[in-house]
Amino acid sequence: MPEPAAAPAAVAPYLPRRPSTSRFVQVRGLRYHLRCWGELTADGPPPLLMLHGWMDVSASFQFMVDAMVEGRALIAPDWRGFGLTERSATDTYWFADYLGDLDQLLDQALPDRRIDLLGHSMGGNAAMLYAGLRPERIRKLINLEGFGMPRTQPADAPRRLLQWLDQLHTPPTLNSYESPEGVVRRLMKNNPRLPADKAAWLAGHWGAPQADGRWHLQADPAHKGVAPVLHQVDESLLLWQRIQAPVLWVDGALTDMAAFWGTRYTREEFEARLATVPGPVTRARLPASGHMLHHDEPEALAAQIEQFLAA
Repeated sequence: MPEPAAAPAAVAPYLPRRPSTSRFVQVRGLRYHLRCWGELTADGPPPLLMLHGWMDVSASFQFMVDAMVEGRALIAPDWRGFGLTERSATDTYWFADYLGDLDQLLDQALPDRRIDLLGHSMGGNAAMLYAGLRPERIRKLINLEGFGMPRTQPADAPRRLLQWLDQLHTPPTLNSYESPEGVVRRLMKNNPRLPADKAAWLAGHWGAPQADGRWHLQADPAHKGVAPVLHQVDESLLLWQRIQAPVLWVDGALTDMAAFWGTRYTREEFEARLATVPGPVTRARLPASGHMLHHDEPEALAAQIEQFLAA
């Protein structure tokens, strides 16, 4: 695949203030990677489990973690088929599997612990659903732009099934890059607000060299495909209505929902959905952030999170 034309000036990679350690656990037949910061103690604050978004990795939270006060155990898994977690032996990823993985992961890594749960984007969607399914396990819930998905109609089912069948004949692929600099350029193209030093550090976690000598993203290309079933908004909202934990909703002032979904899903519809959450919802908006809040304003985001967790 051709490389992006523009190249950032060479810079020294970001130097983490709080380096992470890795832990691996078996979750539903997969070797799951957990990125950990801080010590998990019986008498310490509740651990904060952080769920990354689609086409991202657990290392993505590093900049936010560096801005947080030490003393709380922070844990971020790589979802199945991302980062250092094994890929599932399938050609289709089902959203319910993320919930199954999360439930088993908590039993493995944090048994009998009530936790604080944070999710970004797809991870925020999973966090909201899980907090409704297992409300007794979640003390506080933080959603970073996990908007949910547009409403679907039964009439959409034939087209979706045909799309899935066609995809099985021509599976999705991901670009590869000649060097880590290509991954850096890709990251900065995705988010022009990402500083070059942070992109240079993150590239080493977002991609890795393979046997062909090229750098490949740490993601199963099957994630780019569609599932054959339609997302059911009303079913999701029934779970949102079971959430008992206080919720912190954080979004970026520069996020444009229309860029994601056009007119299929509007801010007004999202606000109506969020209003169905029965418990208290605290809101925060970061003025210089887009969708990647934890990259754009990690210090401001960390301050909002710590204030909410301590309240």
